[in-house]
Amino acid sequence: MNKLCTALSLLAALVVLAAVSLTGTAFAQDTNSGPRPMFTRLPAKPATSAQPPVTLQTFTHTWDFSGHGGNESTVMVGTDPTSTNTTTTVPIFIIPIRASFTVNGKTKNFDPMHKLSNGNTVIQNTINSPIFQTGIDFNQGGTDLGNTQYEDAWGRGNFWTSVMTNSSWHVLLGAPTVLTEKTLKVPTSEGTTAKNPFGAGSVGIININYFDAQLQTIMKGFTQIQPNTFPIFLLYDVYLSGNSGLSGCCIGGYHSATGAQTYTQFDYEDAAGSFSQDVSALSHETGEWLDDPFVDQAGCGGLLEVGDPLETETNYGGYPYTLNGFTYNLQDLVFLKYFGQTPSTSVNDWWTFQNSSTITKACQNGQ
Repeated sequence: MNKLCTALSLLAALVVLAAVSLTGTAFAQDTNSGPRPMFTRLPAKPATSAQPPVTLQTFTHTWDFSGHGGNESTVMVGTDPTSTNTTTTVPIFIIPIRASFTVNGKTKNFDPMHKLSNGNTVIQNTINSPIFQTGIDFNQGGTDLGNTQYEDAWGRGNFWTSVMTNSSWHVLLGAPTVLTEKTLKVPTSEGTTAKNPFGAGSVGIININYFDAQLQTIMKGFTQIQPNTFPIFLLYDVYLSGNSGLSGCCIGGYHSATGAQTYTQFDYEDAAGSFSQDVSALSHETGEWLDDPFVDQAGCGGLLEVGDPLETETNYGGYPYTLNGFTYNLQDLVFLKYFGQTPSTSVNDWWTFQNSSTITKACQNGQ
């Protein structure tokens, strides 16, 4: 009986966490509105079992956080670029999720094994992207940040005043290992299908709290996933929502942590011009994971979300980069200058990686 009570208490705690989860960002608070593009983060959850002693490589960056009366200490992925000159490589696991819906007696599947027009599957196209591959020399305003991965180039630009000296400093994503695809048969009470509100074709829609609960079970089933790794859950043409339909939709991705285990999810949309097109949502969520892996950092509006201030720009903040014969959309990300980093450490003293003209001053009380 005591074990049952303990289990029920834990379940109740997780339900409470799920109920408040969508207050994670300023762009994802209103879950009763019609479809609109947004991202979120879920509050960190306590570990439900003993976790391995391995840990994610992180460092603590102390900086002047404007408007909050002093310095802030922020935990970020990698090593401290102000005092180290090393490369950190984080092991990556991609877990494809095949989402299956039954609507009006008919079954529709959204499978990342789907082949795209270039002959690659959604999974392979993701792996071939600048998120994981080098091949693009990132030259920002005449400053060469290196031939590297997209997130690493942004991170180097974020701390450029130190990286100019510590030029071997990098935070890289390791060559992804694709784990066994999992099929999620979505109950009608937890999801549906609909016309894509932002482009051609149809999409699946899944309640984010239901979906995240499934991910907890899936992660436990893979012993390879440990706290020093970064698991990425891949959906194809499936948005998440605050409920089971278009009201409260559409979330392109989120990141969170369970105990010491960090993880993220993103939707790969193949409709041209659609929200969350190809790896744009992954670029958004990976950037936010790098600066806030345990979703517990302070920042503007109480959050350190580096993608949210730019997601409402043209093409949802995405910029085209061609690699391996495919043009990807990678979202712009703000630098710490936006959150009040004083003095600025960013490349060219820019506010964002792509020097967005819409960001011209530091955030104050909201994003």
